[in-house]
Amino acid sequence: MYADQQEDQQPIKSIIFIIGKHPAMNAEAAPLVSALNLQRDDPPKIPAPAPCVTFSGQHHGLGVHVVWSGHDCEHGVDLIGTVPASLATYLACQHLKPDLIISAGTAGGFKARGACIGDVFVSTGKMHHDRRIPLPGFDKQGLGYVDSTPTPNLRKALNLKAGIVTSGNSLDYTQEDMAIMNRHGAAVKEMEAAAIAWVAQLFRKPMFCVKAVTDIVDGDRPTQEEFLENLNAAAAALQQTLPKVLEFVAGKTIAEL
Repeated sequence: MYADQQEDQQPIKSIIFIIGKHPAMNAEAAPLVSALNLQRDDPPKIPAPAPCVTFSGQHHGLGVHVVWSGHDCEHGVDLIGTVPASLATYLACQHLKPDLIISAGTAGGFKARGACIGDVFVSTGKMHHDRRIPLPGFDKQGLGYVDSTPTPNLRKALNLKAGIVTSGNSLDYTQEDMAIMNRHGAAVKEMEAAAIAWVAQLFRKPMFCVKAVTDIVDGDRPTQEEFLENLNAAAAALQQTLPKVLEFVAGKTIAEL
């Protein structure tokens, strides 16, 4: 369960965006950090040894924080997937105390649910597609379905598509993964949102996703090839959308989204 009815009526004052890649090098986040004039927090708002890095500032009267999961020093790459995302979200909730959490980034989309390259989706729910536990009770826990905070007015105002976002820890997928995604009507496939949603529930924080489509999951091209080809186009769509999301949210309550 997210925030209670009384909290839904309070004006939103603080938002965090959870991302998996470094804003300074990432086509998804760098323009947002630059456009909003966010600054890297020094001293860090999330203390060591956590690898998370935050960028903060003010926009339209909102306290805005971009939270990056951090860097894997051993392998020389950014930390991606559900484990770093859940850690970053947990610590961000503890130290930044947001009123709203948004999982922002790029993702694969399903043409069966109307997705095209560059489309931007808002989540209606989040779940895992790669946690298969065929035991009573554990099967549902494995899927980990969580409704998103409703955003009908935001979606209408910005003309955004909507659907279920599913998360897994691989860029590709197995036949079993695809069967689960199809069975539950997935519109978007990515690698963090379901974990972020679980932590948001723990802290009773409203949460939804904003995802731009880089590749067609149920298409006929290799995921990695299509992802790299369309990353810049999808990132451009995200760049245009996220500041508009902030402008819409400013001065509103959760119930007004």
